Amino acid sequence: MSNLSFVSPTRNSPWGTYLSQIDAVEPYLGRLSRWVETLRRPKRALIVDIPIELDNGTVAHFEGYRVQHSLTRGPGKGGVRYHPDVTLEEVMALSGWMTIKNAAVNLPYGGAKGGIRVEPKMLSQKELEKLTRRYTSEIGLIIGPNQDIPAPDVNTNGKIMAWMMDTYSMNVGATSTGVVTGKPIELGGSLGRVAATGRGVFVVGREAMRRLGIEMEGARVAVQGFGNVGSIAAKMFASSGASIVAVQDHTGSIANTLGFDMAALLAHVAEHGGVKGFQGGDVIANEEFWDQPSDVLIPAALEGQIDEQRARRIQTRLVLEGANGPTTPDGEAVLADRGIVVVPDVIANAGGVTVSYFEWVQDFSSFFWTEDEINLRLDKILVGAFKHIWETGEQHRIPLRTAAFTVACSRVLQAREERGLYP
Repeated sequence: MSNLSFVSPTRNSPWGTYLSQIDAVEPYLGRLSRWVETLRRPKRALIVDIPIELDNGTVAHFEGYRVQHSLTRGPGKGGVRYHPDVTLEEVMALSGWMTIKNAAVNLPYGGAKGGIRVEPKMLSQKELEKLTRRYTSEIGLIIGPNQDIPAPDVNTNGKIMAWMMDTYSMNVGATSTGVVTGKPIELGGSLGRVAATGRGVFVVGREAMRRLGIEMEGARVAVQGFGNVGSIAAKMFASSGASIVAVQDHTGSIANTLGFDMAALLAHVAEHGGVKGFQGGDVIANEEFWDQPSDVLIPAALEGQIDEQRARRIQTRLVLEGANGPTTPDGEAVLADRGIVVVPDVIANAGGVTVSYFEWVQDFSSFFWTEDEINLRLDKILVGAFKHIWETGEQHRIPLRTAAFTVACSRVLQAREERGLYP
């Protein structure tokens, strides 16, 4: 049977990467493999035109997307990104990975994702608000607290979620705090949400290091992407005794074999918007970042960063995927041949969606937890999920990504089988 798709993917494109991961897990699904084709086809993809009047009086049009990959286990859940390189194929892949991620952590969600092809830095605050509100109105057909719950992603934040929540609420005639997560605390947001993804990277990384015999004290950590996820993960590793020896972000790359002064580095980034100009390390070329020796490498930028060529150069023992899809299939094959363990994004960066789930639950009940309660619940869920995935990998002698997909796909397809087909 031919594979129906909205795009024609290549092997290392986002959707092609996702499809290859489904192909790899199919042999381990047993009788549930009869349903596997449902994972290769998004349930619904919406493409919308977003016209807004700019501050100079001209009208500009932007293209937006919302893809619901699976709603089998519950409402769709996934972020919205604003980026000039956003495409339908990318959003499809991200929605598929959200299906896997939510099931891998056993959250009662399906997978969804959204995006607008735009360079947000080129828009004023007023233009950004217009863009967000019109996009929300256009996708309002398919989102809702029991249907599909957006959240922040690349270049989106709590303020944008507040605009989305307000727009949706105005359109339905009632305040609906649960339609998005990642909101400001004053609008039903959850304590601990901002740091959740980075914290999750650390928690899962700590568990993987224990199993691999990598001592935290003195461990060398390299971080690509020093935004919300990478910087918080780096801070937590450093606070636990590790040394951050290399950092790369959109402004440049720096290295220090003795480890950075994290307080100074974080203060510099907060003031200057990036690592460029930081005096506590050596400036290196961006490609040289991949040559820096480390015990743990955290790609926390965009997808497709570790390809076959870079995978041959990387000098590390453990890759923790803070970003979504940062390793291509060819790159991962090289890492496997070299004995480098990869903890996949669907578990490594699942802290964000887990606390988004907590936020959603708190909004429904109008009862809110303390940050300590949030962190304890987050740690318990991620530690348990990682343990199950690790043991599945050992049982079948398969890489952690295939193990994570085996656990997640089995849950999704079991639910699909139980629900049956309608009509």
